[in-house]
Amino acid sequence: MTRFRFPLFWRIFLSIWLAMAVTVVASQLATRVLLDRERQAIVRQAGLQDIASEAINLREQLGRAEARRFLRMEGERLKLHLMLIEPDQSHHRLPRMVRERMQSNWHLSKPAVLDLNGGYQLIAWPRMGAGGWLHPGLFRMFELVLAFVVISMACWLVARFVSRPLRHMEGTARSIAKGDTELRVADTIARRRDEVGQLASAFNAMTDRLCQLLDRHNRLLRDISHDLRTPLARQRIAIELASDAGADPALMDSILRQNERLETMTSQILTLYRVSENGGVVEQQPVRPLSLINRVLGDASDYAEQQGVDCKMVASDDVANITILGDPGLLQRAFDNILQNALDHTPPGQSVNVGLSVSNGRVEVSIADEGAGAPEEMLKQLFEPFFRADESRGGKGWGLGLAIARDIILAHDGDVTAQNRSGSGLQVTVRLPVFFGS
Repeated sequence: MTRFRFPLFWRIFLSIWLAMAVTVVASQLATRVLLDRERQAIVRQAGLQDIASEAINLREQLGRAEARRFLRMEGERLKLHLMLIEPDQSHHRLPRMVRERMQSNWHLSKPAVLDLNGGYQLIAWPRMGAGGWLHPGLFRMFELVLAFVVISMACWLVARFVSRPLRHMEGTARSIAKGDTELRVADTIARRRDEVGQLASAFNAMTDRLCQLLDRHNRLLRDISHDLRTPLARQRIAIELASDAGADPALMDSILRQNERLETMTSQILTLYRVSENGGVVEQQPVRPLSLINRVLGDASDYAEQQGVDCKMVASDDVANITILGDPGLLQRAFDNILQNALDHTPPGQSVNVGLSVSNGRVEVSIADEGAGAPEEMLKQLFEPFFRADESRGGKGWGLGLAIARDIILAHDGDVTAQNRSGSGLQVTVRLPVFFGS
């Protein structure tokens, strides 16, 4: 059954439209309340009829001046403006604001007009600041403030309604990119009946499919690598037997080298997926980084001599007693892969420089070669499986060594980066947290 879908366009449109409608209605109601307050301020004044009668008597008996004086005194007492309009007079003597209100057909707040005997009229309106009429600008200011508040609230709700799920999806995507492939967009967002809900559902479906393909890819490489180990071992025995039986030594040596390369590749792949499948969980035991790097250099000494490359190590004094926590075998494999990569890309007669230091509670190991370096745009890709920067760093290997090193270092809560040296060559820097010093 297809659920009813309420498009995001209409949600935003109706939200803004309702905000505007609420603003208009609320401002009109508020204005009416304020205007009724003005009207009541006049109506509450008692005795206007008696004052008007007394003013007419004074006008007829003592003249206009006495009547005006009387109305002025009474107006001050009542905080009103009082004006007596005679039968032969017009309203032009009234202030313009009062005349405009009297002539307006829509204005709710008008002066109090008392029709008296003999054609007289008494006009009464509040004095400014005396609880009577509010300044017209105040009404406009009030409406503007009310509109600003209501529309701002509506826009904030719309922005939050749209941006909050998008931020959640962004955070989910970043977490998945960092390796948390079990994470998905929350169901509360995926069930929404708009474009955001459709996007979340499509995102989850896409992630599920990609994770399935990645898992199949990993399993395929792992299974193939695992299944290759047995025939490669048997092939190696057959090669050795054929060599002992007098087969062509040069041919047997060539076949043996290719066999060793295949064995090394399968071993690298199995190591890569051993780290990946464990989810970054590795054996934890104290390891001396200085001793570890010395073992790595010792194991690589024959290969370095064969390549005609000199390995130099410089360690700061505070590294000798530093300990890190991790799997010694995996850590040695990681540094061995980085050093092997440096040796493969260093021309004969040049050197590979290894440095150890401690900074901000982390052991820093740098391995720098004197080769051609790598293009800047490819530096981040050097640690991807099967990636080879052929144009500048082509040569031996399958692009697995640095990928394995990265996964091992990350599993030990460290980080690894690559950068080109100022002169020539590539420097790979590994940082691992210090466990304790003794």
